[in-house]
Amino acid sequence: MKKNIPDNVVFSKDKGYHANILPYGSSVAAPAIKVDDVIAWKNRNIHAVNKEFENKFNELKFQYQKLMEEYEWNELVYSAKYAFEPVIGEVYHVYQADDFSYFLSLIAPQEWNKTHIGTFLLNSDKKWIKINS
Repeated sequence: MKKNIPDNVVFSKDKGYHANILPYGSSVAAPAIKVDDVIAWKNRNIHAVNKEFENKFNELKFQYQKLMEEYEWNELVYSAKYAFEPVIGEVYHVYQADDFSYFLSLIAPQEWNKTHIGTFLLNSDKKWIKINS
């Protein structure tokens, strides 16, 4: 079958010359069709998203470690010996006794010579908050 129209001319029997309605360039003088570099875009965004996940993971890890530390301090204070009911908002001190057990006291560390473990505040949720002193 012989073709009467050159290859660079857009012609069909149904539509005729329809190069002006095509979504892409159809002549030799048309701008080149360039394929976007999707792989580089993906790699950049994968790196950014992975960095975000890593930051969130590290934040959660830090929060978990902080929560576990609070849990351990609360476990220590609640397992300590004391013969009074602690008051919310008051500061208490945990000491180590001669038998290596722990006890809770109102006496400040500078007022006597005992092994001071930590200073704590009882909050309204009945959670012991360690005070850095």
